[in-house]
Amino acid sequence: MTEMVYGSIPQRGGDPVLPRWWRTIDKWTMSCILMLFGIGLLLGLAASPPLAAKNGFEPFHYVSRQAFFGGVALFVMLVTSMMSPTLVRRLGVLGFLAAFVALALLPVLGTDFGKGAVRWYSLGFASVQPSEFLKPGFVVLAAWLMAASQEINGPPGKAMSFGVAIAIVAMLALQPDFGQAALVLFAWGVMYFVAGAPMVLLVMIAGAVVLVGMFAYDNSEHFARRIDGFLSPELDPRTQLGYAQNAISEGGFFGVGVGEGQVKWSLPDAHTDFIIAVAAEEYGLMLVLLIILLYMTIVMRSLYRLMRERDPFIRLAGTGLACMFGVQAMINMGVAVRLLPAKGMTLPFVSYGGSSLIAGGIAVGMLLAFTRRRPQGEIADILRRR
Repeated sequence: MTEMVYGSIPQRGGDPVLPRWWRTIDKWTMSCILMLFGIGLLLGLAASPPLAAKNGFEPFHYVSRQAFFGGVALFVMLVTSMMSPTLVRRLGVLGFLAAFVALALLPVLGTDFGKGAVRWYSLGFASVQPSEFLKPGFVVLAAWLMAASQEINGPPGKAMSFGVAIAIVAMLALQPDFGQAALVLFAWGVMYFVAGAPMVLLVMIAGAVVLVGMFAYDNSEHFARRIDGFLSPELDPRTQLGYAQNAISEGGFFGVGVGEGQVKWSLPDAHTDFIIAVAAEEYGLMLVLLIILLYMTIVMRSLYRLMRERDPFIRLAGTGLACMFGVQAMINMGVAVRLLPAKGMTLPFVSYGGSSLIAGGIAVGMLLAFTRRRPQGEIADILRRR
Protein backbone atom coordinates (compact mmCIF):
# COMPACT_ATOMS: atom_id res chain seq x y z
CA MET A 1 0.00 0.00 0.00
CA THR A 2 2.84 2.40 0.85
CA GLU A 3 4.46 1.87 -2.54
CA MET A 4 1.13 2.52 -4.32
CA VAL A 5 0.83 5.88 -2.54
CA TYR A 6 4.41 7.14 -2.48
CA GLY A 7 6.08 5.23 -5.27
CA SER A 8 9.35 3.35 -5.00
CA ILE A 9 12.77 2.92 -6.52
CA PRO A 10 13.21 -0.51 -8.12
CA GLN A 11 15.36 -2.86 -6.06
CA ARG A 12 16.68 -6.16 -7.27
CA GLY A 13 15.57 -9.10 -5.20
CA GLY A 14 18.32 -10.96 -3.37
CA ASP A 15 20.93 -8.37 -4.31
CA PRO A 16 24.30 -8.96 -2.56
CA VAL A 17 25.26 -6.43 0.10
CA LEU A 18 28.37 -4.99 -1.57
CA PRO A 19 26.86 -4.31 -5.03
CA ARG A 20 23.79 -2.73 -3.43
CA TRP A 21 25.98 -0.65 -1.12
CA TRP A 22 28.12 0.53 -4.05
CA ARG A 23 25.06 1.52 -6.08
CA THR A 24 23.42 3.51 -3.28
CA ILE A 25 26.41 5.16 -1.56
CA ASP A 26 27.36 8.80 -2.18
CA LYS A 27 30.63 8.26 -4.04
CA TRP A 28 31.47 11.97 -4.13
CA THR A 29 31.44 12.25 -0.35
CA MET A 30 33.45 9.05 0.07
CA SER A 31 36.03 10.22 -2.50
CA CYS A 32 36.42 13.57 -0.72
CA ILE A 33 37.03 11.80 2.59
CA LEU A 34 39.73 9.62 1.02
CA MET A 35 41.36 12.71 -0.48
CA LEU A 36 41.34 14.50 2.88
CA PHE A 37 42.98 11.49 4.53
CA GLY A 38 45.64 11.40 1.80
CA ILE A 39 46.32 15.11 2.27
CA GLY A 40 46.57 14.51 6.02
CA LEU A 41 49.27 11.88 5.51
CA LEU A 42 51.12 14.21 3.11
CA LEU A 43 51.05 17.06 5.62
CA GLY A 44 52.00 14.66 8.43
CA LEU A 45 55.18 13.80 6.55
CA ALA A 46 56.09 17.49 6.67
CA ALA A 47 54.80 18.48 10.12
CA SER A 48 55.57 15.58 12.46
CA PRO A 49 59.34 14.76 12.10
CA PRO A 50 60.47 17.71 14.27
CA LEU A 51 58.17 16.60 17.10
CA ALA A 52 59.27 12.98 16.69
CA ALA A 53 62.92 14.01 16.97
CA LYS A 54 62.15 16.11 20.04
CA ASN A 55 60.46 13.14 21.75
CA GLY A 56 63.16 10.65 20.74
CA PHE A 57 61.13 8.71 18.15
CA GLU A 58 61.82 7.69 14.58
CA PRO A 59 61.28 10.56 12.08
CA PHE A 60 57.98 9.18 10.78
CA HIS A 61 56.68 7.77 14.07
CA TYR A 62 53.58 9.98 14.11
CA VAL A 63 52.90 9.47 10.41
CA SER A 64 52.94 5.69 10.90
CA ARG A 65 50.49 6.00 13.79
CA GLN A 66 48.30 8.30 11.74
CA ALA A 67 48.27 5.79 8.89
CA PHE A 68 47.32 3.00 11.30
CA PHE A 69 44.53 4.92 13.05
CA GLY A 70 43.38 6.29 9.72
CA GLY A 71 43.16 2.77 8.31
CA VAL A 72 41.03 1.75 11.29
CA ALA A 73 38.87 4.86 10.80
CA LEU A 74 38.29 4.13 7.11
CA PHE A 75 37.42 0.51 7.87
CA VAL A 76 34.94 1.61 10.55
CA MET A 77 33.53 4.19 8.15
CA LEU A 78 32.92 1.62 5.40
CA VAL A 79 31.36 -0.93 7.78
CA THR A 80 29.10 1.69 9.35
CA SER A 81 28.02 3.00 5.94
CA MET A 82 26.72 -0.48 5.06
CA MET A 83 24.35 -0.55 8.04
CA SER A 84 20.65 0.24 7.93
CA PRO A 85 19.47 3.48 9.58
CA THR A 86 17.75 1.42 12.29
CA LEU A 87 20.96 -0.40 13.17
CA VAL A 88 22.92 2.86 13.10
CA ARG A 89 20.39 4.37 15.51
CA ARG A 90 20.63 1.46 17.93
CA LEU A 91 24.43 1.34 17.93
CA GLY A 92 24.61 5.15 18.09
CA VAL A 93 22.47 5.29 21.23
CA LEU A 94 24.51 2.51 22.88
CA GLY A 95 27.74 4.26 21.90
CA PHE A 96 26.44 7.52 23.33
CA LEU A 97 25.64 5.90 26.67
CA ALA A 98 29.14 4.38 26.91
CA ALA A 99 30.83 7.67 25.93
CA PHE A 100 28.62 9.66 28.34
CA VAL A 101 29.66 7.44 31.27
CA ALA A 102 33.31 7.72 30.20
CA LEU A 103 32.99 11.52 30.05
CA ALA A 104 31.41 11.64 33.50
CA LEU A 105 34.28 9.59 34.98
CA LEU A 106 37.04 11.75 33.49
CA PRO A 107 37.54 13.90 36.63
CA VAL A 108 38.28 10.70 38.58
CA LEU A 109 40.14 8.50 36.08
CA GLY A 110 41.26 10.91 33.35
CA THR A 111 44.50 12.76 32.73
CA ASP A 112 45.48 16.12 31.22
CA PHE A 113 48.92 15.14 29.82
CA GLY A 114 50.23 18.42 31.22
CA LYS A 115 47.88 20.55 29.06
CA GLY A 116 45.69 21.81 31.91
CA ALA A 117 42.46 20.16 30.73
CA VAL A 118 41.40 16.66 31.82
CA ARG A 119 40.11 15.28 28.50
CA TRP A 120 41.80 11.91 28.01
CA TYR A 121 42.13 8.38 29.34
CA SER A 122 45.69 7.13 29.17
CA LEU A 123 45.99 3.52 27.98
CA GLY A 124 49.78 3.47 28.00
CA PHE A 125 50.22 2.76 24.29
CA ALA A 126 47.56 5.34 23.31
CA SER A 127 45.00 7.77 24.72
CA VAL A 128 41.24 8.07 24.28
CA GLN A 129 39.23 11.30 24.27
CA PRO A 130 35.58 10.40 25.11
CA SER A 131 34.14 13.68 23.82
CA GLU A 132 35.14 12.76 20.25
CA PHE A 133 33.07 9.56 20.39
CA LEU A 134 30.24 11.27 22.27
CA LYS A 135 29.42 13.71 19.44
CA PRO A 136 28.10 11.30 16.77
CA GLY A 137 26.22 9.30 19.40
CA PHE A 138 24.62 12.46 20.78
CA VAL A 139 23.48 13.55 17.31
CA VAL A 140 21.80 10.17 16.74
CA LEU A 141 20.14 10.20 20.17
CA ALA A 142 18.91 13.80 19.82
CA ALA A 143 17.55 13.12 16.31
CA TRP A 144 15.73 10.03 17.57
CA LEU A 145 14.12 11.98 20.43
CA MET A 146 13.14 14.90 18.19
CA ALA A 147 11.68 12.60 15.55
CA ALA A 148 9.71 10.71 18.22
CA SER A 149 8.25 13.99 19.53
CA GLN A 150 6.62 14.57 16.12
CA GLU A 151 4.54 11.41 16.42
CA ILE A 152 1.02 11.39 17.87
CA ASN A 153 1.25 11.05 21.67
CA GLY A 154 5.02 11.03 21.33
CA PRO A 155 7.39 11.89 24.19
CA PRO A 156 8.67 15.47 24.79
CA GLY A 157 11.74 14.60 22.76
CA LYS A 158 12.90 18.15 22.06
CA ALA A 159 12.95 19.05 25.74
CA MET A 160 14.64 15.74 26.62
CA SER A 161 17.34 16.22 23.96
CA PHE A 162 17.96 19.77 25.22
CA GLY A 163 18.42 18.45 28.75
CA VAL A 164 20.97 15.92 27.52
CA ALA A 165 22.78 18.63 25.54
CA ILE A 166 23.00 20.91 28.59
CA ALA A 167 24.37 18.05 30.72
CA ILE A 168 27.08 17.35 28.11
CA VAL A 169 27.96 21.03 27.74
CA ALA A 170 28.30 21.39 31.52
CA MET A 171 30.67 18.41 31.77
CA LEU A 172 32.76 19.63 28.83
CA ALA A 173 32.97 23.17 30.24
CA LEU A 174 34.30 21.79 33.53
CA GLN A 175 37.28 20.09 31.82
CA PRO A 176 37.50 22.85 30.40
CA ASP A 177 36.74 22.18 26.71
CA PHE A 178 34.62 25.06 25.46
CA GLY A 179 35.25 24.21 21.81
CA GLN A 180 33.63 20.77 21.98
CA ALA A 181 30.85 22.18 24.19
CA ALA A 182 30.04 24.81 21.56
CA LEU A 183 30.08 22.16 18.83
CA VAL A 184 27.60 19.94 20.70
CA LEU A 185 25.28 22.89 21.35
CA PHE A 186 25.54 23.96 17.70
CA ALA A 187 24.63 20.47 16.44
CA TRP A 188 21.59 20.40 18.72
CA GLY A 189 20.53 23.88 17.55
CA VAL A 190 20.75 22.90 13.87
CA MET A 191 18.64 19.79 14.40
CA TYR A 192 16.14 21.72 16.51
CA PHE A 193 15.84 24.31 13.73
CA VAL A 194 15.27 21.62 11.08
CA ALA A 195 12.70 19.97 13.37
CA GLY A 196 10.62 23.16 13.27
CA ALA A 197 11.70 25.22 16.25
CA PRO A 198 10.11 28.70 16.55
CA MET A 199 12.54 31.54 15.83
CA VAL A 200 11.70 33.29 19.09
CA LEU A 201 12.87 30.28 21.07
CA LEU A 202 16.09 30.05 19.05
CA VAL A 203 16.80 33.74 19.72
CA MET A 204 16.20 33.16 23.44
CA ILE A 205 18.63 30.23 23.42
CA ALA A 206 21.24 32.34 21.61
CA GLY A 207 20.81 35.04 24.25
CA ALA A 208 21.25 32.48 27.01
CA VAL A 209 24.47 31.27 25.36
CA VAL A 210 25.79 34.85 25.37
CA LEU A 211 24.97 35.22 29.06
CA VAL A 212 26.69 31.93 29.88
CA GLY A 213 29.72 33.10 27.88
CA MET A 214 29.88 36.31 29.92
CA PHE A 215 29.64 34.29 33.13
CA ALA A 216 32.45 31.98 31.95
CA TYR A 217 34.60 34.98 31.05
CA ASP A 218 34.23 36.37 34.58
CA ASN A 219 34.80 33.06 36.36
CA SER A 220 37.17 31.02 34.16
CA GLU A 221 40.77 32.17 33.76
CA HIS A 222 41.25 29.71 30.87
CA PHE A 223 38.25 31.10 28.97
CA ALA A 224 39.13 34.73 29.70
CA ARG A 225 42.73 34.25 28.52
CA ARG A 226 41.53 32.82 25.18
CA ILE A 227 39.05 35.68 24.63
CA ASP A 228 41.55 38.39 25.64
CA GLY A 229 44.14 36.95 23.28
CA PHE A 230 41.61 36.93 20.45
CA LEU A 231 40.44 40.51 21.05
CA SER A 232 43.92 41.96 21.56
CA PRO A 233 44.86 44.32 18.67
CA GLU A 234 48.47 43.11 18.81
CA LEU A 235 49.60 39.54 18.26
CA ASP A 236 52.70 38.22 19.97
CA PRO A 237 54.77 36.62 17.18
CA ARG A 238 56.16 34.06 19.66
CA THR A 239 52.77 32.51 20.40
CA GLN A 240 51.18 29.63 18.47
CA LEU A 241 48.83 32.02 16.70
CA GLY A 242 51.74 34.30 15.87
CA TYR A 243 53.74 31.47 14.30
CA ALA A 244 50.68 30.26 12.40
CA GLN A 245 49.88 33.73 11.05
CA ASN A 246 53.45 34.21 9.87
CA ALA A 247 53.50 30.79 8.18
CA ILE A 248 50.26 31.47 6.31
CA SER A 249 51.50 34.86 5.07
CA GLU A 250 54.88 33.37 4.01
CA GLY A 251 53.21 30.63 1.96
CA GLY A 252 51.55 32.93 -0.56
CA PHE A 253 49.73 31.30 -3.48
CA PHE A 254 52.02 28.36 -4.15
CA GLY A 255 54.00 27.88 -0.93
CA VAL A 256 57.68 27.99 -0.10
CA GLY A 257 58.25 24.41 -1.27
CA VAL A 258 57.86 20.88 0.06
CA GLY A 259 59.91 20.45 3.23
CA GLU A 260 61.03 24.09 3.24
CA GLY A 261 58.55 25.35 5.83
CA GLN A 262 59.75 26.57 9.23
CA VAL A 263 56.54 26.69 11.28
CA LYS A 264 56.73 22.96 12.10
CA TRP A 265 59.90 23.63 14.12
CA SER A 266 58.16 26.27 16.26
CA LEU A 267 54.61 24.99 16.75
CA PRO A 268 54.18 22.10 19.20
CA ASP A 269 50.72 21.37 17.68
CA ALA A 270 51.75 21.74 14.04
CA HIS A 271 50.60 18.19 13.27
CA THR A 272 47.22 18.56 15.04
CA ASP A 273 45.46 21.87 15.76
CA PHE A 274 47.56 23.98 13.35
CA ILE A 275 48.06 21.55 10.49
CA ILE A 276 46.47 24.06 8.10
CA ALA A 277 49.36 26.47 8.80
CA VAL A 278 51.81 23.83 7.56
CA ALA A 279 49.68 23.33 4.44
CA ALA A 280 49.54 27.08 3.77
CA GLU A 281 53.29 27.59 4.26
CA GLU A 282 54.63 24.68 2.23
CA TYR A 283 51.93 24.29 -0.43
CA GLY A 284 50.31 27.72 -0.45
CA LEU A 285 46.80 29.00 -0.83
CA MET A 286 46.01 26.54 -3.62
CA LEU A 287 46.12 23.50 -1.32
CA VAL A 288 44.15 25.35 1.38
CA LEU A 289 41.43 26.16 -1.16
CA LEU A 290 41.36 22.51 -2.24
CA ILE A 291 40.89 21.41 1.39
CA ILE A 292 38.07 23.93 1.85
CA LEU A 293 36.45 22.73 -1.38
CA LEU A 294 36.55 19.12 -0.20
CA TYR A 295 34.82 19.98 3.09
CA MET A 296 32.23 22.08 1.27
CA THR A 297 31.52 19.25 -1.16
CA ILE A 298 30.96 16.76 1.68
CA VAL A 299 28.55 19.05 3.53
CA MET A 300 26.62 20.30 0.49
CA ARG A 301 26.30 16.86 -1.13
CA SER A 302 25.06 15.36 2.13
CA LEU A 303 22.49 18.11 2.73
CA TYR A 304 21.29 17.88 -0.87
CA ARG A 305 20.65 14.15 -0.57
CA LEU A 306 19.01 14.57 2.84
CA MET A 307 16.55 17.09 1.39
CA ARG A 308 14.99 14.17 -0.52
CA GLU A 309 14.61 12.00 2.56
CA ARG A 310 11.12 11.34 4.02
CA ASP A 311 12.14 9.80 7.34
CA PRO A 312 12.40 12.63 9.92
CA PHE A 313 14.98 10.76 12.01
CA ILE A 314 17.30 10.29 9.04
CA ARG A 315 16.90 13.93 7.98
CA LEU A 316 17.65 15.25 11.47
CA ALA A 317 20.56 12.92 12.24
CA GLY A 318 22.16 13.38 8.83
CA THR A 319 21.84 17.17 9.00
CA GLY A 320 23.37 17.25 12.48
CA LEU A 321 26.31 15.08 11.46
CA ALA A 322 26.99 16.99 8.23
CA CYS A 323 26.83 20.43 9.86
CA MET A 324 28.92 19.37 12.85
CA PHE A 325 31.57 17.95 10.50
CA GLY A 326 31.71 21.15 8.45
CA VAL A 327 31.68 23.52 11.43
CA GLN A 328 34.52 21.64 13.14
CA ALA A 329 36.65 22.13 10.02
CA MET A 330 35.62 25.80 9.87
CA ILE A 331 36.54 26.34 13.53
CA ASN A 332 39.96 24.73 13.13
CA MET A 333 40.84 26.86 10.09
CA GLY A 334 39.22 29.97 11.58
CA VAL A 335 41.46 29.73 14.65
CA ALA A 336 44.58 29.46 12.47
CA VAL A 337 43.78 32.74 10.67
CA ARG A 338 42.56 34.38 13.90
CA LEU A 339 38.92 34.67 12.89
CA LEU A 340 37.95 32.73 16.03
CA PRO A 341 39.37 32.38 19.57
CA ALA A 342 41.89 29.58 20.06
CA LYS A 343 40.33 26.16 20.63
CA GLY A 344 41.90 22.70 20.84
CA MET A 345 40.05 21.23 17.87
CA THR A 346 41.41 19.01 15.12
CA LEU A 347 40.85 19.27 11.36
CA PRO A 348 38.75 16.17 10.52
CA PHE A 349 40.69 13.42 8.71
CA VAL A 350 43.69 15.73 8.22
CA SER A 351 45.05 16.36 11.73
CA TYR A 352 46.91 13.71 13.71
CA GLY A 353 44.96 12.02 16.50
CA GLY A 354 43.66 8.49 16.98
CA SER A 355 40.44 9.43 18.79
CA SER A 356 39.66 12.16 16.28
CA LEU A 357 40.27 9.90 13.27
CA ILE A 358 38.29 6.90 14.50
CA ALA A 359 35.41 9.00 15.84
CA GLY A 360 35.40 10.89 12.55
CA GLY A 361 35.20 7.56 10.72
CA ILE A 362 32.17 6.58 12.81
CA ALA A 363 30.46 9.94 12.20
CA VAL A 364 31.06 9.97 8.44
CA GLY A 365 30.08 6.30 8.22
CA MET A 366 26.76 7.19 9.86
CA LEU A 367 26.36 10.11 7.44
CA LEU A 368 27.03 7.86 4.44
CA ALA A 369 24.51 5.33 5.77
CA PHE A 370 21.86 8.04 6.15
CA THR A 371 22.46 9.52 2.67
CA ARG A 372 22.30 6.22 0.79
CA ARG A 373 19.48 5.96 -1.71
CA ARG A 374 16.69 3.73 -0.43
CA PRO A 375 13.58 2.24 -2.10
CA GLN A 376 11.23 5.11 -1.26
CA GLY A 377 9.54 8.01 -2.94
CA GLU A 378 11.22 11.35 -2.50
CA ILE A 379 9.63 14.00 -0.30
CA ALA A 380 9.23 16.30 -3.34
CA ASP A 381 7.00 13.68 -4.97
CA ILE A 382 4.70 13.72 -1.92
CA LEU A 383 4.49 17.54 -1.92
CA ARG A 384 3.62 17.63 -5.62
CA ARG A 385 0.71 15.22 -5.07
CA ARG A 386 -0.86 17.43 -2.40
